[in-house]
Amino acid sequence: MIIKPKVRGFICINAHPQGCAANVKTQIDFTKAQGPVSGGPKNVLVLGCSTGYGLASRITAAFGSNAKTLGVCFEKPPTETKTASAGYYNTAAFHAEAEAAGLYAHTINGDAFSTACKEQVIAQLQKDIGKVDLVVYSLAAPRRTDPVTGEVYSSVLKPIGAPYTAKNLNTDSLKVSDVTVEAASEEEIAATVKVMGGEDWELWIKALRDADLLAEGCQTVAYTYLGDKLTWPIYGHATIGKAKEDLDRAAKAISASLATIKGDAHVSVLKALVSQASAAIPVMPLYLSILIKVMKEDGSNEGPIEQLQRLFTECLYTDAPRLDDMNRFRVDEKELDRGVQERVEAIWPQVTEENLFELTDFNGYKSDFLSLFGFGVEGVDYDAETSPLVAHNF
Repeated sequence: MIIKPKVRGFICINAHPQGCAANVKTQIDFTKAQGPVSGGPKNVLVLGCSTGYGLASRITAAFGSNAKTLGVCFEKPPTETKTASAGYYNTAAFHAEAEAAGLYAHTINGDAFSTACKEQVIAQLQKDIGKVDLVVYSLAAPRRTDPVTGEVYSSVLKPIGAPYTAKNLNTDSLKVSDVTVEAASEEEIAATVKVMGGEDWELWIKALRDADLLAEGCQTVAYTYLGDKLTWPIYGHATIGKAKEDLDRAAKAISASLATIKGDAHVSVLKALVSQASAAIPVMPLYLSILIKVMKEDGSNEGPIEQLQRLFTECLYTDAPRLDDMNRFRVDEKELDRGVQERVEAIWPQVTEENLFELTDFNGYKSDFLSLFGFGVEGVDYDAETSPLVAHNF
């Protein structure tokens, strides 16, 4: 079949296998070019390993530290008439590259929130790897089933206390207009914390600790985004913000639980990225379109693989990690640079439908979005007949 992008609102419902593979190869080549990560990990578990920061974490560990990696993801396989999800193709490509490099890689495709998946991971670690020295928690999902009660919780993206009105870019119609998001109820806040907070991270670390699968000095990180003034109302004083506060709570609790093995837990604050999740959040498409323009102009723009290279070398595996007053790792300082934010804030009120392409880099935003699904990647023939079926070994 000829595979072209099918975009519905903020979702792309298909993916291109060769484009996804080319993206993975580009990230691997970048990591190799940086040289080995001094003191890097050897046995790594990545929860949420198939896209974005989770995939970049796995690539950095494997190709920057020659680490054995066990990944967990929840991805849709292909059929003869439908493509797989992008994460499926990314993972297949990662496995092919790891095998060619002689690196151990195993992936479990399942619900990471479930007890059954935790048991499967523990059994695989006991069989193949043994104790891990790094656990990356990079799960992003709209809902979570409590493994004890069976209750299903759904997250919402809403402000707290009062409705929030802000300028918004509709990426389908290219209309720039105000959007109002109603305030969350107490039930919605609690449900969002259950899905996006630190509870499941704690359950994973406890399960691994109880199975004696955490190495002496083991580190674990969970990823978050904070942003600045323009994004605070939807990220800070909002349902997501409450979930992020719970991540901070969980990091302290996990660190305390790992004290006897000299382990540590940190929330890692990363920069804003174009992703399927951020595309769904009011304000973010316009903010990112401006941010991309500003950061490209001063040469400071970074993608997930550049961010993870710095997280490993400047935070996880250094004697002087960059920490904030909440003990979080920080590699978002280029986005939060005062000069960058002042330029973004100056452009923000000026953007209209007429000057969108002049004042922002919406084309760059759109390109980044499509590349998540393997489209618009240099060197890929998108007019060629392509089978959605890809051989894999995971």
